[in-house]
Amino acid sequence: MSDGTATSQPGISPAGLSKGESWGEWFDRHSRTFFIAPAVTLVLLFAIFPTFYTIVFAISHVRFSATGLKFRTVWFENFAAQFAGNQQVHFLGRFTSMSVAGWVFSLLIAGALLWWLYRAVVSGVSWVGLAGRLITAAMAMFVALLFAATLLSGNQWGTLLNTLFYVVVGCSVQFVIGLMLAFLCSQPVSGKNFFRVLFFIPLMITPLGVGYAFKMILDVTKGPFQPFWQLVGLGNWAWSTDAWAARWFVILGDSWQWIPFIFIVLLAALENVPKDHVEAAQVDGASSFQTFREITWPQILPVAATVMLIRMIEAFKIVDLPNIMTAGGPGIATESMTLHSLFLWRANNMGDSAAVAYLLLILTVVVCSSFFNYVVLKRLRRARA
Repeated sequence: MSDGTATSQPGISPAGLSKGESWGEWFDRHSRTFFIAPAVTLVLLFAIFPTFYTIVFAISHVRFSATGLKFRTVWFENFAAQFAGNQQVHFLGRFTSMSVAGWVFSLLIAGALLWWLYRAVVSGVSWVGLAGRLITAAMAMFVALLFAATLLSGNQWGTLLNTLFYVVVGCSVQFVIGLMLAFLCSQPVSGKNFFRVLFFIPLMITPLGVGYAFKMILDVTKGPFQPFWQLVGLGNWAWSTDAWAARWFVILGDSWQWIPFIFIVLLAALENVPKDHVEAAQVDGASSFQTFREITWPQILPVAATVMLIRMIEAFKIVDLPNIMTAGGPGIATESMTLHSLFLWRANNMGDSAAVAYLLLILTVVVCSSFFNYVVLKRLRRARA
């Protein structure tokens, strides 16, 4: 029976020391905890806490007062406003009536997604896998309907499709060019070390500098290339008032900065491909394209998938170039979701700004997870088979 006095485990002192154990030995035994604790503390303070605190902003109407911030809980009103309220045109775009091309495109995408889900069910996919596919299919159908109701129907885009345009088109262009440059510099050509350094330079420039540099270069009236613009007959062309020209020029500046990142990573992957495999294929009479497709590409596929995933995540957060080069214009033609959130924050609309940020987070997670699971892992399994 307990007599009310504190007891300790046999061989363990009240201070936590084992019998006969010194403080130095005790510290060595718990060294992993002591080394990890500072990093975990910093993550909790500067990452996790702000992330959850912004949820309060996203579900609230925030008002500034003399005594600080005043919160009034509105739950999902800030999110609903992006889809059906006063922010719907800004976020999704303007809808009138869907064209025939839009309906045809929507039906084709719906049929393809249903067939994809049917094949997954027939193949005996798990419930978790089926749930993931349903989420991906729902997101893909939503984006397809949005694309059909805006671009294919002659209506205005919103910041959601602008962001996807930067991610899908921009990352694809950057990956193709980066892979070509890496493959070129991996060949036994003269001067390749010079080009390796030259191609890497744009990555060392800040996005702010890249934005102002391209804004100056593309100035057709008084920029450094003004004689060239005059020579080709574009001296009076205001590219910043053309929606598609502005989008492509933003991608041009973004590609100039980020192609070196893809280039340097893929170059390292290409140089690690076993030379004897390539030489054996060449001896067997394989062409350069066949050698790349059957030998080189499967070897660098894991690295290529990783660098593409990292680049896509960064592209979702694009804000510097459209802000500096076009300020999101003309209208909202080049405004990304991150820039949309920034403009709302500048207008002291904290609730809508946080809501857009969380919608961007959901979009990024779904797209990148789908890309990794249904594109990357699928191709990796095929390559290993």
